[in-house]
Amino acid sequence: MLVAFSRPFWPLFLHVLGAMSLVGAVLATAIVSWAGWPRPGTAALRRTAFASLAVVGVPAYALMRACAQWIYSDEGWTGHGDPTWLGIGFGAADAGLLLLLVLLGLAFWWQRSGATLAARLVAGLSSLYLLLLAVAWLAMSGKWG
Repeated sequence: MLVAFSRPFWPLFLHVLGAMSLVGAVLATAIVSWAGWPRPGTAALRRTAFASLAVVGVPAYALMRACAQWIYSDEGWTGHGDPTWLGIGFGAADAGLLLLLVLLGLAFWWQRSGATLAARLVAGLSSLYLLLLAVAWLAMSGKWG
C-alpha cells in the first residue's frame, strides 16, 4: 500500500484505465468476430467489431501509451538498466499498435464486404492480440526480472 501511495496517482490510474479499456475493446471484437464469421448476414456484429476498435480501442491505446510514457519520464528511467517487465510492456505496446491498426483495417473490410475471410482474420488476430496483452499484463503486474 505504501509503495502504491508513493507513486504518482493520475498517470498510473489513466494508464491502467486505458489498458483495461483496450482489453475490453479487443475482447469484444474477438467475441463478436468469432460469433459472426459463420453467419455472413450479421451486419450488426460487423459494425460492432469495427466500432469497438475505432471508438474504444484506438483512444484507449493512445491513453495507455501516453500515460506509460508519462510514468516512464517521471520515474527517471533512461533506457539503460530498465527492469525486464518494462521492456516487455513497451514491446507489447509497440507491437500492439501494429496489430491494432491491422485489426482496424480488417474489421473495416469485414464491415464493408461481409467477407468470411475478413471475419476469420479479425477473429484470429484479435485473439492473438489478447494473448499479447495478457503477457504484458502478467509481466507488468508480476514485475518479472
